[in-house]
Amino acid sequence: MMGLDGRVALVTGAGRGIGREIALLLASRGAKVVVNDLGGDWRGEGADPGPVGEVCRAIESTGGTAVGDGGSVSDAADANAMVQRAIDEFGQLDILVNNAGILRDRMIFSMADEDWDSCIAVHLRGHFLTTRAACAHWRAQAKATGAPVDGRILCMTSEAGLYGNVGQANYSAAKAGIASFSVTVAREMQRYGVTCNAIAPRARTRMTEGTFGELPTGADGADTWGPENVAPIVAALAGKKGSGYTGQVFVCGGGVAQVIAPYSVAAEVTFGDRPEVEDVEAFLLDALGSQSGPVPFPDLGLTPSSRS
Repeated sequence: MMGLDGRVALVTGAGRGIGREIALLLASRGAKVVVNDLGGDWRGEGADPGPVGEVCRAIESTGGTAVGDGGSVSDAADANAMVQRAIDEFGQLDILVNNAGILRDRMIFSMADEDWDSCIAVHLRGHFLTTRAACAHWRAQAKATGAPVDGRILCMTSEAGLYGNVGQANYSAAKAGIASFSVTVAREMQRYGVTCNAIAPRARTRMTEGTFGELPTGADGADTWGPENVAPIVAALAGKKGSGYTGQVFVCGGGVAQVIAPYSVAAEVTFGDRPEVEDVEAFLLDALGSQSGPVPFPDLGLTPSSRS
């Protein structure tokens, strides 16, 4: 059962798409799941309890155990409450999957304050609030028992955060922050037996429909871009065999899995004394040539959507 039998997971943004598939897979492998989703649209507007109820019923129909939660990850009281919900309902919390997200795509010169603030609030603040609540619980548990807690945190970053993407300064900034946040939490919580990793998914969802058009199938007609193809890496890292992996950033979906190297030194020069402008100019020319630009975004063979 991948070491998930009897473990308790909180999955945010689990009403649709990737989050739904993660919740279903964890439950099918024996985990008890708190299914969280505000139920808003892809812009983060509105609320609907329907998707959470549907996922809970789907889990229960196959013999699994789930409870729903309609709180907002960007609200501190709601974030604390959903973590406490897991503890109250099932007596413990073992796995936190931070998946909730929205899009407010605009070019930087057209981006309204609300577009920036909303995206940062749901993605970056949302990750912070739920993770803080879970980590406070795990730290107290570890101190009380004198033993590591074997907790898991899975955070959702994006290749937009790793490489930057046109029209997504807010989303890219939030997702880049999540990647660094995950590595920092991994360092801070390792002593308590908690791992933290970030995953950049490649999958068809409501949100990707706003960025790309129709996503291709594999050579054999397989739906390689289905959101269900992201869930296995979450389950693997959340299980007992995932205890040795922490502070990593992964890409998964679209038929591939990747381990992403963090920022690393690509070129270096040692200055004997205080450098002059000409010394730095010489270094730039040697390291980068006469000009350079951003690292290219991965070529996924996709075309932009017409949705504005």
